[in-house]
Amino acid sequence: MEITELDSDKVSKKVCALPERDKALGMYESMVRIRKYEEQIYYLFLEGRISGSIHQSHGQEACAVGMLYDSRVTDLMASTHRPAGHDLAKGVSLESMMCEMFGKANGCCHGKGGAMHTGDIGVGAIPANAIVGSNIPISVGMAYSCKMRRTDDVVVCFFGDGASNEGGFHEGLNGAAIWSLPVVFVCENNLYGASTHVETTMKVRTIAERGAAYGIPAERIDGNDVMAVNEAGARAIARARRGEGPTLLELMTYRIAGHSRSDASAYRPDEEEAAWQARDPIKLFRGRLIGEGLASAAELAAIDERVQGQVDKAVQLAEASPDPLPEDALRDVYAGEGGI
Repeated sequence: MEITELDSDKVSKKVCALPERDKALGMYESMVRIRKYEEQIYYLFLEGRISGSIHQSHGQEACAVGMLYDSRVTDLMASTHRPAGHDLAKGVSLESMMCEMFGKANGCCHGKGGAMHTGDIGVGAIPANAIVGSNIPISVGMAYSCKMRRTDDVVVCFFGDGASNEGGFHEGLNGAAIWSLPVVFVCENNLYGASTHVETTMKVRTIAERGAAYGIPAERIDGNDVMAVNEAGARAIARARRGEGPTLLELMTYRIAGHSRSDASAYRPDEEEAAWQARDPIKLFRGRLIGEGLASAAELAAIDERVQGQVDKAVQLAEASPDPLPEDALRDVYAGEGGI
């Protein structure tokens, strides 16, 4: 098992090369789209224009984009109760996501999902599951289907550090290992399961080393470095496509906001928050693009402005979109033998 060490500040010492310009700018734009979408959602909740609750992923954009930017439409992705970044990175449209947040009929889940259950099977984004760790055995089942159908499609399964202590994590990894299934297990270790620090929930040094118990290769890398994630993801996905089985990736990252919109994060030390915010993944990538001459500050500012315009238009579309009809409550509902 390979574990790439991180220093005491959880920062990888390995520097991955930047890709060609078009891909680099595409990755930057995808990260900015996630950030601006989630910032807009936050303010819409504060203004009372949309209801419910939100579990945001801003600060973790490099994990989603790095893993999914090169994925095929036919590859599958399973998310968590914090799905916005994963869904947008996988190709779920910004407009359908925003409409879903307003509970509209043209939302990606027809207004039935809300913030914790977005997705679009048309682009391989399985509607998210808010039960912690439950998407892991589901991903194993989907990967088993890919193998039985003799495709070379791959399942990317995201989960948090807290889910690595669920029974489904261990059962899922064991099943995927013994059947050599094409699934990549991606743990976004943002240090906290809700308000509980990861160090108080396990005795092992890293989550990545748990892969050894199931004979699964694993890496622990900097989840705020989009190119480090992209490189590790490419290796794991290629391995799965070749029929060589699953990989466990532990991405060290940090959520900027609290666990949910009602969480002020009082349990997190100020110094810790400041250190991680200094390593904002978008700022890091922007700095590299400018510093290595792949883009100018003006070009990146233009991308920022264009994406904000897209978000603003999505809000306008959502507010003007139709509400679901009462009879829609019984559509897309399935029951076993004997009916509902």
